[in-house]
Amino acid sequence: MSTVETKQQTPTPAQIPFTDPPAWVRFVTDTGKILPRKYTGLCAKHQRAVTRTIKHSRNMLLTK
Repeated sequence: MSTVETKQQTPTPAQIPFTDPPAWVRFVTDTGKILPRKYTGLCAKHQRAVTRTIKHSRNMLLTK
């Protein structure tokens, strides 16, 4: 008998919508600054996606 486990994958930063500010908490500081790759552990491609999305949500006045 084999059991099939479906592992819940965390979405990539490109898949998280900009309209969900609580999802971006681990990518920004308390003051609202975007954390660098050194602290987020993302690859360059995903870090750029995070930066674009956070700036997009700031323009929509959703986050700090």
